[in-house]
Amino acid sequence: MLTCKEASRLVSQEQDRPLRYNERLGLRMHLWMCANCRRFERQIGLMRRLLRQAVRSAETGTDDTPLSPEARERIRRAIEARQQQAPK
Repeated sequence: MLTCKEASRLVSQEQDRPLRYNERLGLRMHLWMCANCRRFERQIGLMRRLLRQAVRSAETGTDDTPLSPEARERIRRAIEARQQQAPK
């Protein structure tokens, strides 16, 4: 049986390469029993999808991020404030 540490390592590696049969089987068994690792797997998948969407938006020059205008304004102000605080 895999530990959570081993399972999280395999979840991360699964994003970059196909897992071997025994790795995939062990990971699926662990995920079947461990809610925390299932949550981690979902979070990793979500981050990957969001990063791909951000890269795609940057490459095409489109802005299809799901942020409200208010959130965009807060982020813009925070960036400007941070830039003003940075040593020159």
